[in-house]
Amino acid sequence: MQPTLPPEIEAFKNTIRQIVKDECIPLEPDYLAKPPQEGKDHPGAPRGVLETVPGIMGTLPENQWNHLHQISKDTGVYTSFVPEAYGGGGIGALGHVILEEEIQKSIVHLPTSPVPMFMIGACSPEQEQKYLYPTINGDLYYAFAQTEPEAGSDPGGMMQTRAVKDGDDWVITGTKMFISGAESADYLLVQAVTDPDKRQRGGITMFIVDNPSKGLSFDPIRIWAMPTKAQQHFVHFDNLRVPQTQVLGEVGYGFNLGQQWLVHNDRLLRGSMALGILSRALEMAIEWSKQRVTYGRPISDRQAIQWMLTDVYIDLTALRALVRQTAQRTDNGEDVRVEASMVKYCAGEWGFRSIDKIMQIFGGLGESLDMPIAHWYHMLRHARIGGGTSEIHKFVMARSLLNGNVNFQG
Repeated sequence: MQPTLPPEIEAFKNTIRQIVKDECIPLEPDYLAKPPQEGKDHPGAPRGVLETVPGIMGTLPENQWNHLHQISKDTGVYTSFVPEAYGGGGIGALGHVILEEEIQKSIVHLPTSPVPMFMIGACSPEQEQKYLYPTINGDLYYAFAQTEPEAGSDPGGMMQTRAVKDGDDWVITGTKMFISGAESADYLLVQAVTDPDKRQRGGITMFIVDNPSKGLSFDPIRIWAMPTKAQQHFVHFDNLRVPQTQVLGEVGYGFNLGQQWLVHNDRLLRGSMALGILSRALEMAIEWSKQRVTYGRPISDRQAIQWMLTDVYIDLTALRALVRQTAQRTDNGEDVRVEASMVKYCAGEWGFRSIDKIMQIFGGLGESLDMPIAHWYHMLRHARIGGGTSEIHKFVMARSLLNGNVNFQG
């Protein structure tokens, strides 16, 4: 029922699938870390993980992560989605969503380059050498700082963080919120208002802020399903100075860069995340339903279970078609902002209702912290909020419908 993939993408998919099966899934029991015993460090202490919240998300010893990194780099997977001109595999958006779907079939994720795609083409030659190439290679990590206490669903209209020109420098003041991995990042990509009259239409600029910097501070936010290393933070900018050379792209067009990140890195790949999770979870649920016996019969014989399984299958199949079609249109250079919102909405809403049914099939076992189901449940529940709530994405789609900007006639 799925469109045929190009031969090179099909081969790439099979390669990733085998790596995940052989290298990642066997590590899952180790990944679901138990709370540290008295007098002993948490298993993730070398990576900065001090606690597991609340046993939902774990970690691995450093040597196991290093092993996975090496496999990813040796096979070319690590930079496969980076354009060939920048040393990558150039698999495009379609290849990228396929890659992410296969990776998400395990709670132990095969590492890939952390580079945000919008940096490619936006960096100056100096920024490419200092930030872009080290990020492509995994030597530097970034945090994307857009969301604020008063600017979540409407960051362009409500953003309060300001950057004011002072000689050859920009002075940044303000606070960001829910910024993932901010304190451990090597640098932050920060959006700030530089022209309050224009705001998102030419008045928001993206700055590269080194961490640490004078005037930069963090406060942690305790979030479920995230270890300390990937914790979210308040990020405070107290008259922080950056030179003009730290502007990414053009002054006033940082909001556009951020939207590129959200469309590709967040919304489209969040669809892949849901696909990978549901594919593996459905496989596990089918197998479990054949093994679990009640009143002398496997629960797979029960119509209630059959309907839940087919509901998940329908959602999974429809979402995969939507994700791949949107990725192909992205590769064709089309504007897919509305379709990306649709992907994000369906990933959260369909993904969560499906994983909820799968947890119901497993019963109490589905809530066990020694199983990946509970972890996936939390991740897909978060998918209805992170990257824009389901409601704001419905608003985006409705606005385009009412303005006559989408074709629904086929």
